[in-house]
Amino acid sequence: MRRREFLALGAGALAAPVFLTKARAGASDWPAKPVQITVPFPPGSASDILSRALGASMGDMLGQPIVIENKPGAGGAIGTGSVAAAPADGYTLLMATAAHTITAVTMKKLTFDPRKDFIPVIELTTMPLVLVVHPDVKANSVQELVALAKEKPGGISFASSGPGTSHQMASEFLKLTAGIDIVHVPYRGSGPAQLDLTTGRVDMMFDNIVACIANIRAGKLRPLAVSSRQRSSILPNVPTMAESGYPDFDVGAWFGIMVRAGTPQPIVDRIASVSGNAMRQPKVSDLFTKDGAVVTAKTGAAFQKLLEADYSRWETVAKESRIRIE
Repeated sequence: MRRREFLALGAGALAAPVFLTKARAGASDWPAKPVQITVPFPPGSASDILSRALGASMGDMLGQPIVIENKPGAGGAIGTGSVAAAPADGYTLLMATAAHTITAVTMKKLTFDPRKDFIPVIELTTMPLVLVVHPDVKANSVQELVALAKEKPGGISFASSGPGTSHQMASEFLKLTAGIDIVHVPYRGSGPAQLDLTTGRVDMMFDNIVACIANIRAGKLRPLAVSSRQRSSILPNVPTMAESGYPDFDVGAWFGIMVRAGTPQPIVDRIASVSGNAMRQPKVSDLFTKDGAVVTAKTGAAFQKLLEADYSRWETVAKESRIRIE
């Protein structure tokens, strides 16, 4: 080996430990300042409530304040885009929801790539949707609802909290898998949709259990099925979509932490560990488990697998249903 090559090789070997030492030092020092959780939805939303409870618990564990920053708009795309543009240093976290994977396949113009610009750190919790109908709808099961829809093509309407939401996508998924013709009626939020559903202006809807449970208990809505693989603890007598004849129907309102791609892995691992421990604290988990949510704490490959399944499903639904949002 020539002397010049030997010296170059030696210099590289000496530089590598220095680089690794700096990377490890940065991870061990994290967090050296307040950490921000960006919530791409308004104050009072489920993701906001979770972020504030989780942030308080994480702050106690880390000894640094966790600041909650709400950046709503464009179905979550505005807040998500701000995290994609932030430094990849672990000080700006994204409270991601199922909207992340839906936005990826339904919105025409995004300033970021939902798949490539983020590292999925941890899925914290998931809540099944429930398929409900107005009591006047002559169906006591999913099978009866599908049969009714086939008898009256275009005669049954379904509500959603807006175009491209999980509520719409779940109904569109049923529409495709069951081969039925049902009509979408979008609203500006779950509240107005629920109001028209309880008064019979629309016939059916997939919605979060927590949004429906009061009307279900009051007899204003009839639950037909939950969208998860397991029955809900607060609706134990309501079958799953799988039990109702749709084994691939596993749709939930999940919440998780993501960071910008390029964040050092030791910091990613630390965020996953601390946020997972915080989520398991009763003062945090009880806020959601009492309403039928399940603490999942899926990290790394397990969370990525969930995302890939969502991307694949919603891409098919968006294409077949021609759902594109400007």
